Amino acid sequence: MNFRLLSKILGLVLLLLSGMMALCLAFAIGAAYVGRRIGDASWAFFLSIAISFGVGGILFLLGRRAGREMLRKEGIAIVGLGWLVCGLFGALPFLFSDSGFSPSEAVFESISGFTTTGATVITDLDEIPRSLILWRALTQWLGGLGILVLFVALLASLGVGSKALFRHESSAKSGQGVQTRIHEVAVRLWLIYGGLSLLCCLGLIVLGTSVFDAICHTFTAISTGGFSPYNESIAAFESLGVELWLTLFMMLGGISFMFYAWLLRGRFERWRREEEVKAFLLLLLGCSLIVAVDLVLLKQDRSFAQAFRDSVFQVVSIMTTTGYVTADFDQWPAFSRVVLLLLMGIGGCAGSTAGGIKVSRWLLFFKITRLEILTAFRPNQVVAIHLNRNLVGDSLKIQTVFFVALAGVTVFIGTALVSLLQPHLGIISCFSSVVSTLFNIGPGFGAVGPTRTFAGFRPATQLLLSFFMILGRLEFFAVLVLFMPSLWRKY
Repeated sequence: MNFRLLSKILGLVLLLLSGMMALCLAFAIGAAYVGRRIGDASWAFFLSIAISFGVGGILFLLGRRAGREMLRKEGIAIVGLGWLVCGLFGALPFLFSDSGFSPSEAVFESISGFTTTGATVITDLDEIPRSLILWRALTQWLGGLGILVLFVALLASLGVGSKALFRHESSAKSGQGVQTRIHEVAVRLWLIYGGLSLLCCLGLIVLGTSVFDAICHTFTAISTGGFSPYNESIAAFESLGVELWLTLFMMLGGISFMFYAWLLRGRFERWRREEEVKAFLLLLLGCSLIVAVDLVLLKQDRSFAQAFRDSVFQVVSIMTTTGYVTADFDQWPAFSRVVLLLLMGIGGCAGSTAGGIKVSRWLLFFKITRLEILTAFRPNQVVAIHLNRNLVGDSLKIQTVFFVALAGVTVFIGTALVSLLQPHLGIISCFSSVVSTLFNIGPGFGAVGPTRTFAGFRPATQLLLSFFMILGRLEFFAVLVLFMPSLWRKY
């Protein structure tokens, strides 16, 4: 392991992070100057910037003589450590503020932001300084496409080593590998991400939201994060136009950004072979209709139009793992809640900002299952599996089945641990808290429903669930390898 290279890259990440904090400090000072103070987090951001910049500068100086080449082991270690470092140092503004965050709550809120989970420990957002609200939203925007993808895009000096780093950043995956010129790919992805963000923000302003609300909801919609400045989330607007606009951008955030890159290059034939995006859109439409019908039949206090409106928004929000709410879906009929629970596990497309197991993995998993059933009575028949018209190799088949199994085992173990740490919670609440954090959803059912928070959880539980957020965001492997002693051997 090249520890100097790790020190250099992590130092640069912290310097970048301190620059992002400086934007919120400038906003806090400006808000105080014009007299719009809802609390004041200026001093909290100043301390956080000083610490992050100081530690980042020291790490960079310690690794300044490191070589440029980055091997696979350094790449995967930097991704795992990079997200941990961002989560821990991103917690400093919360910790130093006057809002009463405990250390575990500050870490939970920060990691929930960077992993675009959207779970929160804040019980009343009206009491939080607006600069801190902006920081929550900014962490989700940075974490959406991946702060390390932004890092690759900004620093071409990484050279050939950037490919190792880029490969393990889950938001950059397309399911079929990436191109050779990693820097160009990273820049293109961030231009698409920034362009969609700008379009979303302008649309919200046209629809009548304030500039601050437009920026915060843009940061948390396209990143499928779900943090809102309001306790009522999107229901606070009481606007069909805002709901539809945010629904559109949640859907766009749930589709692979590599798919957009192909389309922008004029490769429109990609749509004909794209199984994952088609399945994603069909699931959204089908489940929205099913839930709407269920709401009308079993909760006859609403018209089909209102039921469909609530259904579409909640289905899109849950499947893209955004976590915005316009209705308390925890009070919906059992079948509708089961549908939403299934969508939590499915998630968005590979290479998107969404969490979950991903649609492509489920498509491949069911194709593998069908093949195994077929070979049970036709053992000599050779059948090839294709995804997006590409032949799937044996290694990818094994990896897919292993990933689905690992996710299931993690949910089971996590539920057991949460029930041990929180003995007063019911099994549904324990299970839901793990699913909503591991798959980066945000709200769940029971004690962590859309109108509840994680504030009452013990510090140990909050830290455990924070770990699950990073584990799910990096799709297990980039985190689990950090616990392998062989990774840290010199060579």
